[in-house]
Amino acid sequence: MGKVTSRRAVLTAAAGAAGSALAAGCGGNGDENGGVTEETGPAPSEPPGGRALVATSEIPVGGGKVFEGEKVVVTQPEEGTFKAFSAVCTHQGCTVAGVEGGTINCACHGSKFRVADASVAAGPARRPLPQRQITVESGSIRLH
Repeated sequence: MGKVTSRRAVLTAAAGAAGSALAAGCGGNGDENGGVTEETGPAPSEPPGGRALVATSEIPVGGGKVFEGEKVVVTQPEEGTFKAFSAVCTHQGCTVAGVEGGTINCACHGSKFRVADASVAAGPARRPLPQRQITVESGSIRLH
């Protein structure tokens, strides 16, 4: 008679296989490992000036625009001056909803941040939005 495998051994092996498959399937695009995966090789690098985000003409003076996918908000506090900040509210991590009335506004709990420097204009947030690096060139704003 052959070896009898216990139900516990079968379930343990199945759970291990499922975990391995989940880890492989949820590995993202390889960014956790510097953009390199066995399947794809090195991730394409960004152009030296960063990735094009928006035309300067699309950012209103005294206002701004939220880019949810990039988790960034770009503002133009005065004509020709562009700033970029994280779009993740420092209160509880919501993505800010928009820019209006000279502030970057979070709809979750009402925090407001000034367009010029992302300092807190109204709480409950206590810390400013972190600055993000951009380059403005030839009418285009590039995110780094």
